[in-house]
Amino acid sequence: MKTFRLQLRFLVPLVLILTGAAYLALPLMDRLTLRWFARDLDMRGTLVANALSDTLTDALQETRGRRLQNLFDRAVQDERLVAIGWCSTDGKVVRRTQRFPNDLGCEGAREVASAKDPQLRIEGGPVHVSFHPISGEAGPAGNLVLMHDLSFIERRSQDTRKYLLLFIAGLGAAIALATVIVAQLSWRGWVNGARALLRGEGLVRPMLPPTPELAPLAADLRQRLRDLDDEYRRVQRPDTVWSPQRLQSLLRTELRGDQVIVVSNREPYIHEHKDGKLTVRRPASGLVTAVEPVMRACSGTWIAHGSGDGDREAVDRNDRVALPPGEDAYQLRRIWLTKEQEEGYYYGFANEGLWPLCHVAHVRPVFRKGDWEHYREVNQLFADAVVAEARSEDPVVLVQDYHFALLPAMVRRKLPRATILTFWHIPWPNPESFGICPWRSEILEGMLGSTILGFHTRYHCKNFIETVDRYLEARIEHEHSTITFGGAQTLVESYPISIEWPLPEVSRDWPTPGQCRTEVFERLHIPQGHRIGVGVDRFDYTKGIFERFNAVERMLEKYPDLQGRFTFIQVAAPSREALEEYRSFQERIHRSADRINARFGRPDAPVIRLLAQHHGHEEVNKLYRAADVCMVTSLHDGMNLVCKEFVAARDDERGVLILSRFAGAAREMPEALVVNPYDVEETADALYQALTMPAGEQRERMGSLRSTVHEYNVYRWAGRMLADAARLRLRQRVSERVQRHSGEL
Repeated sequence: MKTFRLQLRFLVPLVLILTGAAYLALPLMDRLTLRWFARDLDMRGTLVANALSDTLTDALQETRGRRLQNLFDRAVQDERLVAIGWCSTDGKVVRRTQRFPNDLGCEGAREVASAKDPQLRIEGGPVHVSFHPISGEAGPAGNLVLMHDLSFIERRSQDTRKYLLLFIAGLGAAIALATVIVAQLSWRGWVNGARALLRGEGLVRPMLPPTPELAPLAADLRQRLRDLDDEYRRVQRPDTVWSPQRLQSLLRTELRGDQVIVVSNREPYIHEHKDGKLTVRRPASGLVTAVEPVMRACSGTWIAHGSGDGDREAVDRNDRVALPPGEDAYQLRRIWLTKEQEEGYYYGFANEGLWPLCHVAHVRPVFRKGDWEHYREVNQLFADAVVAEARSEDPVVLVQDYHFALLPAMVRRKLPRATILTFWHIPWPNPESFGICPWRSEILEGMLGSTILGFHTRYHCKNFIETVDRYLEARIEHEHSTITFGGAQTLVESYPISIEWPLPEVSRDWPTPGQCRTEVFERLHIPQGHRIGVGVDRFDYTKGIFERFNAVERMLEKYPDLQGRFTFIQVAAPSREALEEYRSFQERIHRSADRINARFGRPDAPVIRLLAQHHGHEEVNKLYRAADVCMVTSLHDGMNLVCKEFVAARDDERGVLILSRFAGAAREMPEALVVNPYDVEETADALYQALTMPAGEQRERMGSLRSTVHEYNVYRWAGRMLADAARLRLRQRVSERVQRHSGEL
């Protein structure tokens, strides 16, 4: 009884403190509630503006403006919408509803809407002000000012206060009751030991005398940690948009600032001699596009092959150079290869062997023993560089693509505690296809040196696991997507890669789609009134360029109303021209374009404009913004980032994406017109559908696509991999400490 009375003396003040804390939290809850509702009203205002945009632009054509006034009067019948105003492009309020303040001008409305707390008090109570630019086919048409009622927030805040107080009071009572019950338990020693284990205390040095009763608890704890980790990974959802800041926060918290090293064949920047000067250029590469923003956020070290003729002049004595130029966000360590090594490792085994083997594109892979020897030699060279660059025994190493299948196991032998993440950017074939490779076992064993092995889709993960099951003696746990080989465990997971979403301050400086169309028409001498299709690829047989041209030809045959009214622009950056297969493919594409132009075009207006040279990001972005349709017709692709770049460029929510079902992106972007590029009729019909699609349907599809690409950006791709790596590192450290403690018992 005496103990019970002492506990009550502690618990009563606790309940009083919690109740007082609830009162102190009420103003914070009011501010949070107002912020949440303000955000919802902004979203609601955007939806209203989008819904009215087409009708508004049509109504503006009427000289008397009565139709516009009727539209506004009907809209404010909504119980939450108080008033609407229309600002012309010269900043004057030309239309307003009855309750719109007479003394509020366009500039004043813009300032209120852009303020941190966009509220205004008018007759009848407070309102939330939002300001929405409206554009038509000819450019900006004006600005729509919406005022939403805020009086309902006060009523909801009162309900929130009541429920919060009840919740805090109930929570205090529950805590008090639980504390009394736990305090009366007689097994204090067992409870203290369990708590110590769960907190991670007493694992390095025993807090309690050695007790055999804790050994089963330690084993059970290890299993529970694994189950919780797997469950968390399965239910994980994006809660907020990933950004460089969030990625940096993850590195500082979950990885505690651990060193991050990226390994890839292609370097993010190339130094070249041009007109007697040393210049720097960013190469056209989907891998560089995806990984370079990650390195900006991580401030790590990137190891890559130095291929530029000025690369050696740009590095220091340790073969390092700070990048990007002028920013010095991370270090690039360049590796030098002989001509024989590059031909055998890169052009030979990687691109004549593994590339066609993994892409079902009807090109026979070629495997030579000499190429394999060079491939193994170069992998070891890069692995040694990783070990040399590592500042600790457990760095985080991100290995990129099929050029380094052997490297994970090589690094693992030198740095057994390293966390190695290997991402395979191309598809993984089925076991029968992969069995063609003479060194299949060595490649699989090398890749299983990874802590985490990532692919774009679950289908590719499934193919890899089945391949390991066919050719290696390994323990596979399908439920957890893990493979245990040689005593080490590898998590096989899908991480769909993406792009860096354009920042608002960057996209604001873009020329309008109308300006882009005008510039593209003038530069390429395209007749006015033509509809434009665009394709952007490397000159590669896996990209479906030939099938795309066949679809254009069939569309013009099938729908003659578009003959003389359609131009297709194909950007095809030269790639791997040293290989005979690529040279013959380029010649075939040129012949196909010439044949279609001779059939449907004119000398001054060809149907297909084949631009077979490298294009910078700004040039490609202008093509995206000018196009009516973008065609991505890969015959087999890991992801394909062109489709995501096109969507990110269309902030006007116009344009249509035609996407191959054999690209990994098709699983994320069902709002595109998904086609089988081998089916000429289906692809031709989809092209005609895209060119004749109503503006409203284009906005619906593009709006949904933009939301997906914005949310699932490149930082989320990297963040998910690094978060999984952080959890595995933590689980490994806890497991080591538990095992050490169990051994002491």
